[in-house]
Amino acid sequence: MKIIHISAECYPAAKAGGLGDVVGALPKYQVLLGHSAAAIMPFYHGKYSRENEFTSVYSGIARLGHTNFAFNVLELVKNTLGFELFLIDIPGLFDRENIYSYHDDDERFLTFQIATLNWLNQLEGVPDVVHCHDQQTGFIPFMMSKVREYGKFEHIPTIFTIHNGQYQGQFGFDKLYHLPPFHSYFNGLVEWNHQINPLASAIKCAWRVTTVSPTYLDEIGYSMKGMEELLRKERSKSIGILNGIDTGVWNPETDPMLEKNYSIKNISGGKSANKEALCRQFGLDPSKPLFTFIGRLVGEKGADLLPEIIYNLSKFNPGEQNFLILGSGEKHIQNALLHLEHEFKGNYCSYIGYNEKLSHLIYAGADFLLMPSRVEPCGLNQLYALRYGTVPIVRRTGGLRDTVLDIGDNGFGICHDQCSIFDVTHSIQRAKSFYKNKKAFNAIRKQMMQIDHSWNKAATDYIQLYQSLKI
Repeated sequence: MKIIHISAECYPAAKAGGLGDVVGALPKYQVLLGHSAAAIMPFYHGKYSRENEFTSVYSGIARLGHTNFAFNVLELVKNTLGFELFLIDIPGLFDRENIYSYHDDDERFLTFQIATLNWLNQLEGVPDVVHCHDQQTGFIPFMMSKVREYGKFEHIPTIFTIHNGQYQGQFGFDKLYHLPPFHSYFNGLVEWNHQINPLASAIKCAWRVTTVSPTYLDEIGYSMKGMEELLRKERSKSIGILNGIDTGVWNPETDPMLEKNYSIKNISGGKSANKEALCRQFGLDPSKPLFTFIGRLVGEKGADLLPEIIYNLSKFNPGEQNFLILGSGEKHIQNALLHLEHEFKGNYCSYIGYNEKLSHLIYAGADFLLMPSRVEPCGLNQLYALRYGTVPIVRRTGGLRDTVLDIGDNGFGICHDQCSIFDVTHSIQRAKSFYKNKKAFNAIRKQMMQIDHSWNKAATDYIQLYQSLKI
């Protein structure tokens, strides 16, 4: 099959979260299954664009309302990704460092979608399936089926994956004219709750809707910012497919970002060497259990609970544990975490920002990974932690429920039900007790590292889904 993925992110070209990891891995594994897979994303003017060489394969015009934007389709000169990657360069909209959080994001990503279809429209032949990811590509299924200009795509199956339904991209009807011309009869296909909503449009128009875990599909039917009714209505065409991880990139035996590589055979020595390197870097005591958090410092991830949890445990159980935080997000959470460093130096440290190499070292060197998420569609961090022998401490929600089983149920993680200071603190206390039993602790680590969460199964599930839609 010829498969096209369209996304705002694709690792290593651009990554803000799990979306980038997924789109950077799924096409590669589909190629390994014998198919042709390519990814299309915007060309951001960041580090990746500066460090790589590209060649232009097409130039065109994308019309957004009354404005024309020239664009170029770029391809990597030396591509070692395992799949084709095409980047849409639109001067004036994407010649910026960051991926998101600009005032004109609506216009940026709609223009990207129009430019993508304009390019595909002039190519000979059509793909067998177009797979769109999150609301930044949400109008693609609608335009392929209802905009006359793109009529050649009308019978091409479209898949839309919801990576995070909290972000919907809605805007007012005053911008409806930004879309390419279509019959007003179809206005309802781009609208939800009296606004233009790309996420709702994709759910209505895509041939199939997928979520990144089975439990998340159940959850969004009763909690998705006012779109619950639509999800329930479209449930018959929806399926939850659990994400995988790229075991070529995330492999403690070969990972070049670690202090020392290790496998199940030498897990104790390997973990200890990486923990010591990590603790030297941040002035922590490697003899203490190390609790870590990696991710966005936002309420959705439960990060707002961390300052009080760390304060209470460090104040009233001093010297019993160490904490290390890596991430960025809401300013008040960042400031609260930074403030704690002065009071608990030697037992706590934070790195505000993101550092790919440091994240790998943390997965390898930490004893426990905290994920007290309020919302977690799939979660990849717990899968990385399992791969590196780090015990995940998670709230039972979304993909965390699907992938982590509590040690009390003959599992390999520590689970709790509420996103609360009490629940997380209680789980940490359980973890400290478990840590003292070195024999059981090491046995669980070995068990975790043998679990297969590679993309092999998920890639096969998606191929089977695509093939079921062939006309």
